[in-house]
Amino acid sequence: MSTHTTTARPATAHTARAVPAAVLAELRVTDDAGRACVPHTATDGDDPLRCCLRPSAPGERIALVSYAPLRRWAAETGAEPGAYDEQGPVFIHAEDCGGPAPSEAYPFSRPGALRVLRRYDAAGRIVGGRLLELPETPADGFDQALTEAFADPEVALVHVRAVEYGCFHFEVRRP
Repeated sequence: MSTHTTTARPATAHTARAVPAAVLAELRVTDDAGRACVPHTATDGDDPLRCCLRPSAPGERIALVSYAPLRRWAAETGAEPGAYDEQGPVFIHAEDCGGPAPSEAYPFSRPGALRVLRRYDAAGRIVGGRLLELPETPADGFDQALTEAFADPEVALVHVRAVEYGCFHFEVRRP
């Protein structure tokens, strides 16, 4: 049985959620685009792993799979996101990694990086978004932007994505 958890950092204002263990088990067989998982060995490392919310290391077995985070959340909650349902590429470990280790930082954050925080309501519709350039202390920027997002009572969850590639990085749900 997996010991995978979905939390990455209990010490800040909000909890970054990794891809859940049950979803990872499915993605390691067939991804959300219907393609078979094709593992490979990381050569350079630094691929952002959404299973454990850390960069890959050279020599690790990883896979690039298509993931539909809003679709997965909607199936869990009964929401119907309609056209807002999208899928995109994410890196995961090819085998169970046990999930994220406790951390006091938001994953994949470095000063100056650009992130988009997309806000969704309980029906799965986008109800806003925000561009965030991570400050010298990235946790402060994330905490402020996420607190601002959840100040709107309609916001049920926030997806954090990289601006450069649009990649899904992690999800934060209403506290």
